[in-house]
Amino acid sequence: MSLKEIYLTGFADEAAPGIDDQIRITKKLGWSNIEARNIDGVNIHDLPEEKFDEVAGKLEDAGVQVNCFGSGIANWGTKLDDPFEDTLEKVNRAIPRMRRLGSKLIRIMSFAFPGEGEDLREEERFARLREITDMFSDAGIVPVHENCMNYGGLSYEHTLNMIENVPGLKLVFDTGNPVFNKDFSKPKPRPYQSSWEFYSHVKEHVAYIHIKDARMGDDGKEIYTWPGEGDGDVIPILKDLIGGGYQGGISIEPHLAVVFHAEDDGKPDLKKCEESYVEYGQRLMGILDGIRSEL
Repeated sequence: MSLKEIYLTGFADEAAPGIDDQIRITKKLGWSNIEARNIDGVNIHDLPEEKFDEVAGKLEDAGVQVNCFGSGIANWGTKLDDPFEDTLEKVNRAIPRMRRLGSKLIRIMSFAFPGEGEDLREEERFARLREITDMFSDAGIVPVHENCMNYGGLSYEHTLNMIENVPGLKLVFDTGNPVFNKDFSKPKPRPYQSSWEFYSHVKEHVAYIHIKDARMGDDGKEIYTWPGEGDGDVIPILKDLIGGGYQGGISIEPHLAVVFHAEDDGKPDLKKCEESYVEYGQRLMGILDGIRSEL
């Protein structure tokens, strides 16, 4: 099985805050794609127009593509009680920016989980997601839902219910998120989700992959690890994807620098951010080379 159809990318804001360093570090890995999220702390769909033009120009000059917008649209911080017009404004702002950059994927979510025992308001939730999905689809853009701390991340059953009710919506599967999210399809006391179980039930809808790995500490807090060293089933999931002929992006979201490489003032050590991001990417490439040699 060839890996030529697969391309590597990542949340470059975990490598550096500014676009110049994000581009430089991406090229250091030998990659030509970025999953753009924050530039100098501001999401790419919220940048002032002048700043976005500057960022777009630098990407174009460097020959680096933004394969996916890592948007905050309908994310875990967006409640159904928040004005929907605010979400639609972000959608309308993202579309022309994505067209300029030639980006075909945008990460979205399924609005905040209201809390244990609260009404999930599925009819309203799905209606909003249908409108968002239709807007992007009409523009030739594929919205991909991430299994994060939102409705679709409650269990694979919730994700499948959402997919059934929102035609055109695809998935970006994050290998690490199930490790520290409870499975709300199971009775109390709910276990943590299994990445493999979640993936195996939704894989036919997966159009994109986030590589994150983690394990739960004895104190109940998540500990982020190098890829393949946690409980995110990274290697078996990648083997299954590649063996099944997956064609698409594999994006790293290490979370290591924030957890392990902070200075005394709590701010990330930028040198260590770069080093850990590059090593994470290199380790992923090593995993993929090993899988390739077995196929």
